[in-house]
Amino acid sequence: MTEDEAAAAADIIDLYRRHASAWVRDRGDALTVESGWVERFRALLPNRARVLDLGCGAGTPIARTLIEAGHVVTGIDAAPELVTRAQARFPGAVWQVADMRGLDLRRGFDGVLAWDSFFHLAHHDQRGMFPVFARHAAPGAALMFTSGPSHGVAMGEYRGDPLFHASLAPEEYRALLAANGFAVVAHRAEDPDAGRHTVWLARRD
Repeated sequence: MTEDEAAAAADIIDLYRRHASAWVRDRGDALTVESGWVERFRALLPNRARVLDLGCGAGTPIARTLIEAGHVVTGIDAAPELVTRAQARFPGAVWQVADMRGLDLRRGFDGVLAWDSFFHLAHHDQRGMFPVFARHAAPGAALMFTSGPSHGVAMGEYRGDPLFHASLAPEEYRALLAANGFAVVAHRAEDPDAGRHTVWLARRD
């Protein structure tokens, strides 16, 4: 990475803290481009599944959709300003301020989700997340995350600040999933039906 990219990667949590109110407004309450993949994820879950949402933000729209479907959500986000909003809106769920890197809640879940969050991590941090996914995934658990379509760094912008994204190669994601006990259920790069998100859906052996 360049120095500017490394600085943007290190700033990602503070960016969401600075712009928490704007992000909540911009994100909105309704499922949009992610709706089809959320339904595919839900199809792999049992009734009243325990779901871990990594990078949950303020709890909308994905965690809210899962809660309304009767699932038991634990949301993790490193921005306390977003977690406070989630707690206020959905007091029946569990919300925790924490960095997903190195997370160890000492319990397993029926589903693990990292939509539009995991891809803000640098390459080495992404590699380190697969053991985190594995130790929080009960047998048969579903895992869904978004990435980029190929190895590299992609810089965006949010409210005037550089917004960091990174991706490993698809072959490396497949190898990391397999090495940590996950089988790929579905994968699509730059899905035109999902706002050109690149999505991975897997299941724990």
